[in-house]
Amino acid sequence: MQNQNRVFIGHVESMQLKNIFTDSDDAFLDIHDNIQWLNNEKYFTWTSEKDGWRHLYKVSRDGKEMDLITRGEFDVVNINCIDEKGGYVYYIASPHNFTQRYLYRSPLNGSGRSERISPADMEGQFSYQMSPDAKWAIATFQNTTTPDRISVINLPEHREMKLLEDNSRLKAKYDDLGLSPKEFFKIDIGDVELDAWMIRPVGFDPRKKYPLIFYIYGEPWNSTVQDRWDGGDLWHQYMANQGYIVMSVDNRGTAVPRGRDWRKSIYRQVGILAAHDQAKAAKEILKRFTFIDSERVGMWGWSGGGQMTMNCMFRYPEIYKTGIAVSFVSDQRLYDTIYQERYMGLPDDNKEGYYNGSPINHAFKLEGSLMIIHGTADDNVHYQSFEMLVDELIKQNKLFSMMSYPMRSHSLSERDNTSLHLRRTMEVFWKKNLTPGGMK
Repeated sequence: MQNQNRVFIGHVESMQLKNIFTDSDDAFLDIHDNIQWLNNEKYFTWTSEKDGWRHLYKVSRDGKEMDLITRGEFDVVNINCIDEKGGYVYYIASPHNFTQRYLYRSPLNGSGRSERISPADMEGQFSYQMSPDAKWAIATFQNTTTPDRISVINLPEHREMKLLEDNSRLKAKYDDLGLSPKEFFKIDIGDVELDAWMIRPVGFDPRKKYPLIFYIYGEPWNSTVQDRWDGGDLWHQYMANQGYIVMSVDNRGTAVPRGRDWRKSIYRQVGILAAHDQAKAAKEILKRFTFIDSERVGMWGWSGGGQMTMNCMFRYPEIYKTGIAVSFVSDQRLYDTIYQERYMGLPDDNKEGYYNGSPINHAFKLEGSLMIIHGTADDNVHYQSFEMLVDELIKQNKLFSMMSYPMRSHSLSERDNTSLHLRRTMEVFWKKNLTPGGMK
């Protein structure tokens, strides 16, 4: 059952199993491989969201006692080391900025507050490979303008002992481009405040009005609004410098450490809640930023983001005038059961959700300019999803643009010149259907 995790102990001679602990959730549960015996095997560690946040607990061997180890209104992103001898658990969290990641530690006895270990003067995202005794680690730091900086550190002081790689030449090349930085901001849609980022063109003039391209993913598997390197996000930087404002917004349900309710809110309504949040965010953005032309607003996304692009375009044609959907799901009944049923429930139990969350059922509402792109050998989102949408758009007498890449998979990365051809195709479509540049 996807909403129940059970822990068993087994007798190695009799092979008998005994269920000693069960964790349940009304929506779905993730599997965390963080079990470690403590106190001479009288207790074991367990990750749960039972108090509304993802935390590490200490559970008695009989399953009757369950006490918090990590305390506070924040999510434990992942466990790096459980150091029983030293008396601490080390983990990644970001209580105050959901776009960043830092190393924290908490006493294993649950008696103390969380303590940040990552340096306070380095803002961005850290990751660690830690030694079992929690004294050493290989630390990697990055942010939107800093490629991976990798070093050996001594803990818990986080003292750098040896710099392994600072990617200084790559950073120098990036800095020499003179690009506009990603600007992170929050947008209040009434129900919740969402994280977002924006890239303005070099030479931006606030007295002019610019077209806006939203980049979206919007599903539970990932997050687009993160303070990480991402190769410098050169594609969006390039499009910004063609005369566009580029933005991204993380709607509810995305993989962000904002608590159980944030992540589980999308249960049984993939494609529905996200489109609602994105549309409300777009309306607020158009009110706040007067340099955006409300008649030139587009959206694009890949995979789940392609599905979300079409759900937004079809449901809110008054906002989104242009869109590009790449390697998308058109009907959620076609996608992998291990993913779709996890977040949507069974098709027979959630017929309304599957129907309303699938863009193919809203294709008749298309008003703007749409381009759809797919690889014929996509073994993740099968090409059938593309052809069924094409057939429906034709049936509804909707004009659109399409591009198929023969013998390419979901990533559209195989064979000569594919990546460049794909980006050029997208650029030409944007410039033809979403006029670039600032206008008085």
